Amino acid sequence: MRYDLTIRNGRVTTSTTTVQTDIGIIDGKIAAIGPDLAPGVQDIDASGRWVMPGGIDSHVHIEQASSTGVMCADDFYSGSVSAAFGGTTTVIPFAAQHRGHRVPDVIADYSRRAREKAVVDYGFHLILSEVTPEMLAQDLPRAIADGITSFKVYMTYDALKIEDYHLLEVMEAAGREGAMLMIHAENHDVIRWVARRLLDKGLTAPKFHGVAHDPLAETEASARAISLSRLLDVPVLLVHISGPEAIHLIRGAQRLGSKVHAESCPQYLFLTAEDMDRDGLDGAMFCCSPPARDADAQEAVWQGFLDGTLQLYSSDHAPFRFDTSGKLPKGDATTFKEMANGVPGLELRLPLLFSEGVLTGRITPEQFVQLTATNHARMYGLEHCKGDIAVGLDADIVLWDPSVKRTIRWDDLHDNVGYTPYEGREITGWPETVLSRGRVVVDRGELLAERGQGQYVARRCPTPILDGAMRPNPSAASRWLDLRGKAWKSYGEPCQ
Repeated sequence: MRYDLTIRNGRVTTSTTTVQTDIGIIDGKIAAIGPDLAPGVQDIDASGRWVMPGGIDSHVHIEQASSTGVMCADDFYSGSVSAAFGGTTTVIPFAAQHRGHRVPDVIADYSRRAREKAVVDYGFHLILSEVTPEMLAQDLPRAIADGITSFKVYMTYDALKIEDYHLLEVMEAAGREGAMLMIHAENHDVIRWVARRLLDKGLTAPKFHGVAHDPLAETEASARAISLSRLLDVPVLLVHISGPEAIHLIRGAQRLGSKVHAESCPQYLFLTAEDMDRDGLDGAMFCCSPPARDADAQEAVWQGFLDGTLQLYSSDHAPFRFDTSGKLPKGDATTFKEMANGVPGLELRLPLLFSEGVLTGRITPEQFVQLTATNHARMYGLEHCKGDIAVGLDADIVLWDPSVKRTIRWDDLHDNVGYTPYEGREITGWPETVLSRGRVVVDRGELLAERGQGQYVARRCPTPILDGAMRPNPSAASRWLDLRGKAWKSYGEPCQ
């Protein structure tokens, strides 16, 4: 057999095993895995390299306006280039429906921008901020049929939050159509109440962002979201979980059979609340929601990944520049309540975990693959084409040099943010060569991809990660969802 490209002599890690072997690629797909494969038109010698699936980052904000109108620093070109250099070959950013906007128009707008600029493959989640009968009955089913099989809703932020009644409406629609519902779970009124008292006392510095977003706000909202999902027996995914109390709650709910999945991010492993306590407004560069906590919280997040309570490791890349166009809309007068929330992390997501997880022995190489690729593919309906190294899947492959040591500097990164919260951190290991669908897009620091080379990937309904979590309970479903005369669809089947 003649391969288009053969990767030879690599230490190949899949979601289940690591073995010294070769990979043969034909027409952008993995055609064979085994020792001593026939030569390819092109051969890559991977001796001394770890060969792993390209990362899937399923929580990124790219070319998206925030609820207050602040535009991300990264467009689909810079964001996808940054992804590629960091070993991520598929991104799933958000198409954000702000109030007064129609879902079909939002999807068309984001699709056009991504189609023109992306250098790696992409899909979309929908952010829903306004719930209408037309959207529930027509727009969401149409989006799902077109391969957008996940929605995100907020329980906080003035311009985005939806009340519990509408949260149930969206849950019902997601359950009926076989989609995944992502939830930003923080109690809006707790945050608003604490923030008001801090501001009344003149406590406006970035560090008070962490005080206002008390861990109890996350825990209470997570508990409420889980309870509402149990009412309809619908699976949900709680995103960017930050602290021990929420993790303990989620772990307990999972053990009792709740269909709750959870995600965390680099900022909760590698940043703390102390980073927000810096001179002037410099602490704003470290502010995200929920905020980073403390060393005990970091340890809880590590443990959550190890025991499976947290199934996804995403960046929640929120690229706002440190100026009046982004983080500081009122310049030096900006209070913690007015800052744009979020930190960049798309390019560094994988290198941080590879260095501090795999190379320290804290997680296995197989767990790295699961947390950064395979579980994302299963959770979001990409398992048919991405997320692992297996015959028939897209040849999205990264060759890691485990010996290279780097000091993180924003000047070496490829986003448009202007800073990184991980500046000066020493890490070991870096993606050396990155393939997207069998084509080399990054090689030894050189970009070989073109604008618009990335392809939209239509996603299917999700596949279980927790045992039974994605399979509806017909008896529970019939109590509520059959009120609309709709039958459950089988999870794991194409959404059509």
